[in-house]
Amino acid sequence: MNLRALRLAAAAALAFCSGAGAAGPAQGDAAAGEAVYSRCLACHALAYDRTGPRHCGLFGRRAGTVQGFAYSEAMKRAGVVWNEKTLDRFIADPTRAVPGTAMGYDGVKDPGERADLIAFLRRANASGECKETRSQH
Repeated sequence: MNLRALRLAAAAALAFCSGAGAAGPAQGDAAAGEAVYSRCLACHALAYDRTGPRHCGLFGRRAGTVQGFAYSEAMKRAGVVWNEKTLDRFIADPTRAVPGTAMGYDGVKDPGERADLIAFLRRANASGECKETRSQH
C-alpha cells in the first residue's frame, strides 16, 4: 500500500471511529422537549442537584464533574463531554452508554423525543435561570 492510500485509509478509520460524517441527532423542538423533560423532573432539575445532577451548565461539561454531586465511579471515569451527540447516545440507553452508571432510567427510545429534549436543554442552558446559577458556582 502506498503512502497516499495509507493516509486515506487512516483518515477513513478516524472518521468512522469519531463519528464524523455520521448523522447526529435531529434538530428538535424545544417547546416539545419541555414536555419530555417533565419526565426527568423526578430525579433532575435545571438549577440544582436532586437524585441526579443539575442540568444547567450541561453542554461542554465533562460527565461526572458537578462539584459536590456523588457520581458513580463509572460516570466519573466515562470521559464523556456532553454535547448533542453524546447526550443523544446517553439518553437513548444510559446503562449501555455508560455501563455501571447509577442512572437506572431505561432511556428515551424515540429519536424525535430525544432531539426535542436536547433542544429544550440547549435553550434552558442559555436562559437566565441557568446563567444565574453558573454565576453562583
